[in-house]
Amino acid sequence: MRELEGLTLLVNSMLKKMSEKDQPTFEEALRKLESIVKKLEDPEVTLEESIQLYEEGMELSKYCSETLEKAELRIEQINKRPEGEPDPSE
Repeated sequence: MRELEGLTLLVNSMLKKMSEKDQPTFEEALRKLESIVKKLEDPEVTLEESIQLYEEGMELSKYCSETLEKAELRIEQINKRPEGEPDPSE
């Protein structure tokens, strides 16, 4: 259990410190989140482990939500541009 706590704290700390380009892809974060959900469904997981997993899952969920919001905004901006006009951010 100590190893799981340490690993969770390490992952959370790393995610907070990473720059955007170093963070996991949306797909990687989603896979990790799915893995956490499966672990939380295991009746053998202790309360303390569940809390640690929940915390990690919430951070990944926030990251995924923010990533999706950015993607939606970008798509909206693309759709508002006249056809053939280049992306101004390039």
